[in-house]
Amino acid sequence: MPFILHLGATVLCMHGGQAQATAPFPRVMVGGQPVVTITGPHAVAGCALTGTPSPPCVMAQWVKGALRVMAGGAPVLLQDSVAVCAAAGTGVNILVTQTRVMGQ
Repeated sequence: MPFILHLGATVLCMHGGQAQATAPFPRVMVGGQPVVTITGPHAVAGCALTGTPSPPCVMAQWVKGALRVMAGGAPVLLQDSVAVCAAAGTGVNILVTQTRVMGQ
């Protein structure tokens, strides 16, 4: 089972830009930080794309989350969750997350 993502997780776009959760769920905590659900996009800063011909990643919208673990009625994000970055259309890499609480 993969680990649940929290606000302090390290998420990067495919081009090295740092993705940060815009709407963590503050009522459920893991590792002392709020969990992140599929409903809240991640803002991306520092994407290496320059805009020619592809614009840089600015936002990552999650398309796959947990099947059984919810927070506030929304699936939480897991280490194997999938997102698509706007405007490049590529995915994200989840590099670091808490390592105590798993989900499915």
